[in-house]
Amino acid sequence: MEKLIYLDNAATTRIYPEVAKTVLEESEEDFFNPSALYKPSVALSVKIKNAREEIKAALKAPEGELYFLSGGTEADNTALFCTRKAKGSRVIVGLGEHDAIINSANQLAQQGFDVQYAPINPDGSVNVEEFEKLLNENVSLVSIMHVSNETGAINDIARLVKITKKVAPNAIFHSDGVQAFGKIKVNLRALDVDLYSISSHKIHGPKGIGGLFVKKGTSIKPLLYGGTGTFSNEVIPKVAMPESFEAGTQFSGGICALHQGAKWTFDNLAKIKKHIDRITKNIIYSLEHMGATVYTRDAETGVVSFNLKNADSGYVADKLNEVGICVRGGLHCAPLVHLNMGTTNQGAVRASVGCDTQESEISYFLSCVERIFKEVTK
Repeated sequence: MEKLIYLDNAATTRIYPEVAKTVLEESEEDFFNPSALYKPSVALSVKIKNAREEIKAALKAPEGELYFLSGGTEADNTALFCTRKAKGSRVIVGLGEHDAIINSANQLAQQGFDVQYAPINPDGSVNVEEFEKLLNENVSLVSIMHVSNETGAINDIARLVKITKKVAPNAIFHSDGVQAFGKIKVNLRALDVDLYSISSHKIHGPKGIGGLFVKKGTSIKPLLYGGTGTFSNEVIPKVAMPESFEAGTQFSGGICALHQGAKWTFDNLAKIKKHIDRITKNIIYSLEHMGATVYTRDAETGVVSFNLKNADSGYVADKLNEVGICVRGGLHCAPLVHLNMGTTNQGAVRASVGCDTQESEISYFLSCVERIFKEVTK
């Protein structure tokens, strides 16, 4: 097999070996239904409760609950469809949001909600001035991502929340934190959001598990119904939602693995951030020196979005793939984001690094990009 250089960590990450081992061990040895009342199940439910509390602590969460769901998509869908909002009220989402938000917002528009899309800047961040123009007292829900999955841009969520609540005090503010979780410091108390989505496979955990933090007092109902619920009477959280918010038998192995991956990541976050920041700045500098158009401005998130003059981004991605370099490219990937960033019909190539990305891999990647750039600018 040819050498593979993986630069698509914004899409998914390689699971840590010790985390993968946890999934297997939990599935084989601790396989019990955590909702049952016999001793092994009660012990497992305590383990899940501890995981929940430790992740909340790492996120510096205020009073509220973290609900384990199947991933970021379910968390985002729950935030948009299950928050209680008056029919016809205004819903605002960013034009740079993930498809899990954009497609959900499109459905809300079909259901009669006044859905408005906040314009984005050329770097993929929300244009605050234009966002503010969309606000009125009829706003019931706002959803703005914390970190852009296309450019790595970091939105000032605390500022956006403050602006929103000043005009519409009862509006619910959700932030998709999937690309922020484990990459930058997240302080949910400081952000003051009502809802926050996370996902495991973006931080070297397994696919199929994520979560939605719900601040105490937030009005929301379940997306799915089933079973008898997750919590015993002693640990039902005091937020406005029914006991059965986490429907079905929990993926306990995934929850424990998410917890382990999150713990390792947060324990080593300073070192990881330093490594990713250094590599990403090198990529941005080198690409700009070549003459490429670079849309990324926040190097610390490890995502670099760029295009080459006269070259379709899909072509560039295909040429890199031919030499074993995995990147994302093409206007068909998040077309709304690229269109609103002003990439015209070229789209953008996205390279995203991780904690295990090597300097030598980046050197090879940059040499290949330079070769392609010379080819297309002859």
